Amino acid sequence: MINPLDVSGRCFLVTGASSGLGREIAILLSQLGARVILAGRNKKELLKTVKMMEGENHVIKPFDLRDVDKIPRWLKDSVKETGPLDGLVHSAGVAITLPLRALNRGRIEETMGINFYAALILTKAFRQKGVCSNGGSVVYISSVAGLIGIPGLSAYSSSKGALNAMCKSLAMELAKENIRINCVAPGHVMTEIYKKTKTILPPENFEALEAAHPLGLGKPRDVANAVVFLLGDTGRWITGTTMVVDGGCSAH
Repeated sequence: MINPLDVSGRCFLVTGASSGLGREIAILLSQLGARVILAGRNKKELLKTVKMMEGENHVIKPFDLRDVDKIPRWLKDSVKETGPLDGLVHSAGVAITLPLRALNRGRIEETMGINFYAALILTKAFRQKGVCSNGGSVVYISSVAGLIGIPGLSAYSSSKGALNAMCKSLAMELAKENIRINCVAPGHVMTEIYKKTKTILPPENFEALEAAHPLGLGKPRDVANAVVFLLGDTGRWITGTTMVVDGGCSAH
């Protein structure tokens, strides 16, 4: 039986693999035959992710992506254990909900640092000799918040909008190297953050959030499916795009 999503024998880096979308992406890649380098700050949670995965030879590489300048050396050292990468997924991110009056430069920099700066330098590091195989696929986890207006998310939305714009520019620059660059922009997904949001928001606000998604809220696997589609041969002719996976939220 032909499985167009099969990625057997390939190796991918997934940041933010200690929870949420990153964890689900790592699990799905393993189920489709790939080896995965799992990156995140919490080694204990990364170990939990590995226990949920199929196959062997997955590698844990704890790292704090706030150390942006150290990313190239860290990535080069990481692939010494696995061999060159066939792609990477930047799922690590910071999500803050603050009205404009409460924002300050520190919170803005914190958000941009992980969501945008780290993504850019990870891609630069991916191009290093010996780090990627013959080309590859890079996928950034963006957000529908980078495409539509949502109150209280100006810093977060800016970081994700920057990802969407960067994706197009890098796609043009790196096409000659056979490196594809794409984003996946989810709507509200039922992750750990979802559970936290449900305890914070008044019931009427949460009902409005659900109502904004005509197909209902998403599950982590919905996003992981889209990511793997772009990583594999199924995404061979796709670059410079933001794939919206939001249950119809942005169709309003």
